[in-house]
Amino acid sequence: MKELEKILRALANKRRLAIVHFLKKNKEASVTELSEAINLSFRSTSRHLSVLFTAGVLEKRQQSIEVYYFLAGRKHPALDHVLSLL
Repeated sequence: MKELEKILRALANKRRLAIVHFLKKNKEASVTELSEAINLSFRSTSRHLSVLFTAGVLEKRQQSIEVYYFLAGRKHPALDHVLSLL
């Protein structure tokens, strides 16, 4: 139940939902690409990504100085349901 609460809290924000929606369509993106796509500063986008990563919604990989985010492979069933609605 705690995991579900964490996921729902992370998704209870329109900017974070926009990030998840973008990644659902594009599979993977850098912080820069995401910040441009959702029209938000790099710093704010980075904070939102951190919340989603901590909740287990996203995974990340680093290539040189760029960090790329993508939807987590192993998802909670509730997250699968939310993704189906986006």
